Amino acid sequence: MPALATPRQATFLFLRRPEKLRVEEQEMLVKLRQIDPEVDRAYDLVQQFALILRTRTGERLDAWLTRVQSSELPELQSFAAGIGKDKDAVRAGLTWWISNGMVEGHVNKLKLIKRQGYGRAGFPLLRKRVLHAL
Repeated sequence: MPALATPRQATFLFLRRPEKLRVEEQEMLVKLRQIDPEVDRAYDLVQQFALILRTRTGERLDAWLTRVQSSELPELQSFAAGIGKDKDAVRAGLTWWISNGMVEGHVNKLKLIKRQGYGRAGFPLLRKRVLHAL
């Protein structure tokens, strides 16, 4: 019989795909879900949200938020309230195929170059490094 999971282990068990769990992790998850009905509800809601993320089905977000609000799980309700503050942007991120990943990558590279030259180089050298990096 597996020992109970730490909160960190339980978090990873909740977020991972059930079919990718090892046998001992599956046993631990079953044991955790049997301990308390709230844990069982939380697992179901987390898995539903993970599925929405993986399949990019943002149109199912409103139904999920409604289920969370009626779940009486304060942690998930707080998470849902944060999503609700900018629901249109979250839904767009969960639905659209467009990504700003390339732009973020360039911004990250530029910030790294700037940090490396901080206090040592003036603008002309920074300009050259940026132009040669792109």
